[in-house]
Amino acid sequence: MKVSDAAVELIKHHEGKRNRPYMCSALLHTIGYGHVLYPEQGKLKLEDRKNYPLRPEHDKEWSDDGIVAILRSDLQRFENGVLRLCPGSADSQAQFDALVSFSFNVGLGNLQSSTLRMKYNRGDIAGAADEFLKWNKAGGRVLKGLQNRRLEERELFLS
Repeated sequence: MKVSDAAVELIKHHEGKRNRPYMCSALLHTIGYGHVLYPEQGKLKLEDRKNYPLRPEHDKEWSDDGIVAILRSDLQRFENGVLRLCPGSADSQAQFDALVSFSFNVGLGNLQSSTLRMKYNRGDIAGAADEFLKWNKAGGRVLKGLQNRRLEERELFLS
């Protein structure tokens, strides 16, 4: 199963597009729609990440087509992960799309250990939908952007 074009647009909207490499808030070299260039950088202590070098071949302006291709490739891992962790999502494009968007943002590990997943897999769709709204914080603070994303994911999930 693949995410719909509408879900890809939702993800693109909330992730934002960057054609040049940048350091994300987790101090990781990132490109496009949240693609981490060097996963090994994430294994370093936060203070050591700042000194991790950007490779010369990545220090460029990336094409729109190139970053969309990277996003599509990244999404395959999340599509597979959602199908493995929430097998019932294969029966609903809307639920699958919302779960992929959510996990793309928070990670498959967080989906795996979430109450959202537990409720969903037990068939408590309304309860699972409400769990989206709890994932609206970063650094202990409610962020309006995350709040909006979770509202849209919840709405999609229930559609």
